[in-house]
Amino acid sequence: MQISLEIPDDIGNRLTEKWHNLPQRSLEIMAAQAYKSGILTAGEVRRMLNLPTRLAVDEFLKREGAYLHYTEADLEHDLQAVAKVI
Repeated sequence: MQISLEIPDDIGNRLTEKWHNLPQRSLEIMAAQAYKSGILTAGEVRRMLNLPTRLAVDEFLKREGAYLHYTEADLEHDLQAVAKVI
C-alpha cells in the first residue's frame, strides 16, 4: 500500500533537517506506535521496515521506547520453565 502525506514545505524542510529521510522516519514512527498500541507484532514491524533480523527489530523498538510486550503471566510462565530446568 502506498500512502501520501501533504505537509507545508517549511515544516517538511525542518523535519527533513532533523530526520534526513522523512518518508522512512515517518514509516518508523508509524510502526513503533502501532507496536506500542498492540496493533502490530514484532514480526510485522520487521516486515514493515524490512529489518534483517529479530535482533534488529528489538534494537529498533528499544530505540523508539516501544518495549517488548511482556506480562506478569509471561514472567510466571518463564519462571516455571526455568524451575523445571533447574
